[in-house]
Amino acid sequence: MLHLTEKSQAHGPLADTLTLPFERRQKSRQRVTLDSGREAGVVLAPGTFLRDGDVLRADSGELVRVRAAVETVSTARTGDPLRLARACYHLGNRHVPVQIGPGWARFLHDHVLDDMLRQLGLAVVTEEAQFEPEGGAYAGRHAHGHDHPHAHAVDGAEDAHSHDGLRSHAGGHSH
Repeated sequence: MLHLTEKSQAHGPLADTLTLPFERRQKSRQRVTLDSGREAGVVLAPGTFLRDGDVLRADSGELVRVRAAVETVSTARTGDPLRLARACYHLGNRHVPVQIGPGWARFLHDHVLDDMLRQLGLAVVTEEAQFEPEGGAYAGRHAHGHDHPHAHAVDGAEDAHSHDGLRSHAGGHSH
């Protein structure tokens, strides 16, 4: 099995590509299937997040480019910058990862959040697109902001430490 052990700035021929949805690009240790069908293990430093276009180096020296998978997302649009800022505030207050562009905000589809943003006056559509949310204040660090032991199993189907806490809390809560 190929072991992908570090992000690389190396340029050169790519051995393969790895297409993953947002949730899986947050996991630093997991078993994956490369786009060619080859099995691999991702064994990166804890807290490492993958973005579309990142290159991973295998312990064998092979290079693999990461691709963001197309996912079902909600895109909220408005020409009013204040409405967009309010929408992003409310999404952030619910710990929802958000991708922001000129006049729009995108998040993993959630009909409760869609309704909330419509009530704020934004037009919301469900679509299929790559999802590359903002890195946030703690980008590159462990996202939970607290220390605790990690148990990771590369040979397992999932990373034993799930980051589901970063996903939508449709019921939300205030701080």
